[in-house]
Amino acid sequence: KQEIGRWANNRVENSHLPFRRRERAMVRFRQMKSLQKFASVHANVHNHFDLQRHLVDRQTYKERRSAALAEWQALAG
Repeated sequence: KQEIGRWANNRVENSHLPFRRRERAMVRFRQMKSLQKFASVHANVHNHFDLQRHLVDRQTYKERRSAALAEWQALAG
């Protein structure tokens, strides 16, 4: 039986949100090559700084964030 209703599709759409966010960012790039270059660099940096805030307490999060920032500054400068 197919469910119909005003909010029946919400769960499916919410699972696509990260993909939609990336899709909107891709619209700004004119050439596929520049998009691929950006995406490869962005993935590495994002994974380094994405610390899943909801899984840890404040103190642990701040310590990890400071360590990641210090490592980033060491790599960049």
